[in-house]
Amino acid sequence: MEVIQHLQSAYNLLRPVLDVAILSFLLYKAYELLVKTQAVQIVRGVFFLALVYGGAALLKLTTLQWILSALAPGLFIAIAILFQPELRKIIISLGQGELFRTDIKPKISQLEAVITAAEMLSQQRRGALVVFPRRVNIKNIIDTGTRLNAEISSSLIVTVFEFDTPLHDGAMIIQNGRIVAAGCFLPLSEQQDIRKSFGTRHRASLGMSEQSDAVVLVVSEETGAISLAFDGKLYYDLSGAEATRKLRELIDRGTAGKAAAVHPAGNESGGGEAFLNEPSELAAAVPSDLPKTGDTAR
Repeated sequence: MEVIQHLQSAYNLLRPVLDVAILSFLLYKAYELLVKTQAVQIVRGVFFLALVYGGAALLKLTTLQWILSALAPGLFIAIAILFQPELRKIIISLGQGELFRTDIKPKISQLEAVITAAEMLSQQRRGALVVFPRRVNIKNIIDTGTRLNAEISSSLIVTVFEFDTPLHDGAMIIQNGRIVAAGCFLPLSEQQDIRKSFGTRHRASLGMSEQSDAVVLVVSEETGAISLAFDGKLYYDLSGAEATRKLRELIDRGTAGKAAAVHPAGNESGGGEAFLNEPSELAAAVPSDLPKTGDTAR
């Protein structure tokens, strides 16, 4: 009995610390999940409205209080509609237990091998799609292709995306330092303001980045441009060094560096930033001499 009482006393002492530690961990993971899915914009908007309402109550602005109270139900519905992709990512991540999953980072040499292959394909004007899953599970995408479970090598990647090979039309999936599958089908983007000059590959890369937190490497068959898609945005025509650096940033830390960006309609976003925190914009650095013909899925 004394042992049980001692254990209970020790637990009573540790319980507050354990309580705070678990709560801190959950809050950190929740914040990390919000940032990765861009749903932090929802929190900021709700916080701003709460501040406005609190200020109205403090200053006894009854008309403003009445308007905010009347609009509150409609505002929450509008937020759910506008941020549907972000909310969907959160629900998928929670359902798949992604909240407690640790990041698995590829080796630098493996990323360099992928970029080397992309540069070779670019010189030969051969299209390619390479997907790097992060925290959100994409097993449903992997199942649409052919399982390989092969080591990453430039020669294998180039071979897969050769013309007229059975797997060259689909996407390659690289996960846990292995080429998991090839010939996979990706969902097309639902964005309406994508440039018409972008073909099926670019639309598929954007669609994949919209429905998951994966990073997608694209090589254009028409122009040879190497691009990266992440979080519904496209970074177009990157050099090998830029692609390697940005890919490492996106995969290792889940944050993006800065790149020259142009809105799909052609308006420049000043300061050279990609505005990754803006959920409604597609950032794409597009040269003015980009051909009007689309980059097909071939």
